[in-house]
Amino acid sequence: MNVLHLSAECYPVAKVGGLGDVVGALPKYQNNLGIKASVTLPFYDRKFTQEHTFDIVYSGSAKLAQRYFDFDILKERTDCLGFSLYLVKIPGLLDRPEIYSYPDETEQFVCYQLAVLEWVVKSKFHVDVFHCHDYHAGLVPFLLQHSARFSALKKVASVCTIHNGQYQGWMGWDKFAYLPEIDVTKMGLLDWNNCINPLAAAVKSCWAFTTVSPSYLEELRSNSNGLEFLFELEKEKGTGIINGIDNDVWNPETDTFITKNYTSNIVKKGKEANKIAICEEFGLDPIKPLITFIGRMVLEKGADKLAELIKECSLRFKNEVSFLLLGSGEKEIETELARLKEYLSDYTVVIGYNEALSHRIYASADFIIMPSRVEPCGLNQLYSLKYGTVPIVRSTGGLKDTVIDLAEKNGYGIRFAELELSQMIVAVKRAIDLFKNQKQLNELRKLMMSLDFSWDQSALQYIQLYNQLISKK
Repeated sequence: MNVLHLSAECYPVAKVGGLGDVVGALPKYQNNLGIKASVTLPFYDRKFTQEHTFDIVYSGSAKLAQRYFDFDILKERTDCLGFSLYLVKIPGLLDRPEIYSYPDETEQFVCYQLAVLEWVVKSKFHVDVFHCHDYHAGLVPFLLQHSARFSALKKVASVCTIHNGQYQGWMGWDKFAYLPEIDVTKMGLLDWNNCINPLAAAVKSCWAFTTVSPSYLEELRSNSNGLEFLFELEKEKGTGIINGIDNDVWNPETDTFITKNYTSNIVKKGKEANKIAICEEFGLDPIKPLITFIGRMVLEKGADKLAELIKECSLRFKNEVSFLLLGSGEKEIETELARLKEYLSDYTVVIGYNEALSHRIYASADFIIMPSRVEPCGLNQLYSLKYGTVPIVRSTGGLKDTVIDLAEKNGYGIRFAELELSQMIVAVKRAIDLFKNQKQLNELRKLMMSLDFSWDQSALQYIQLYNQLISKK
């Protein structure tokens, strides 16, 4: 079976969030289970592409509205990621450093999808399943079924994975000319709320769609930025499969980024060594419990609540807890969090993306807080478990599926129900109390590190889904 993953991100080539981590790991684990999984994504002028060798395996052209564009399909020569990596390079469009935020982003991702389909049709590159990730590849399932140009691929199965249903790739109908010749009687499949909606088109047209946790599958029917009724209508096509983590990348026993490697048998000493090093670097007291936040500083992640929480904790729990934050996002949130450094001594924030530092923080922190409004799966809590760091999470989406509260049988985390300051304060107080009981904390660390959230089971579930679709074909 040949599976081609289409995505805007793939770690370590290009990553902004969890999408990149998933696409950088899932195909590798699928290959380990005996199928042939490959990845195609846009070409980015970044460190990975500059340091690796690529061969041009196909050159062609495609039409966008009234003009043609040339493209190359480049393959990474060594398959060093554990799967074949194909990049779509288009001069002046898909050859730039950033992933998002260009004014012609719509044209970027439309041309990316058209180029991939042109390549597969013209080169006879064999595909049994197109696995499309988020709206960036959302037009592919529709074009497979309803474009005469790609009719040779009509019987190829398509799966769409929704990593975040809040982002849908909306396009005005003035962009309809971007699409190749299609069956105009099927135009309604593109439409949602009077615009072309690639994510909605994918859900309507794909053979099956998945979400990155079972709880998120249910939540989309009540909170999906306008697509709630669609997810209710198409619920029989949906499956929730929890994300995994790549143990080759996230493993405190082998992690080259951290100060001291450790296993569950020496977790106490390992965490202490890493904590001392990072606290010395950032002027924090290693004797106090260290709570961290890692990720995008946006409303979706509840980051707008962090400043208020930290200020309140400094008043209520004087000299009892430290905070270390890493991330970037909305400027107002960044500015507010940066200003706190001026008058709080048990707190620091690093604005920006830093992969190496994130590993060091997971290894050194005692707790990680994730007050998300929306969290389709969440990977940070899974990374923290692997490194023996207790997650403090709001009960939503994948956080609810993967973190069992301490008050429950076999619990190992701290959960709160609503994004309210009072509930967050209680959660922090529970963390401080837990830290005072070092014997219980260290037993929890061993339990957390023994949990298996690797990609093995999740990759198998995807393969089983592919087989079901192909057998029905």
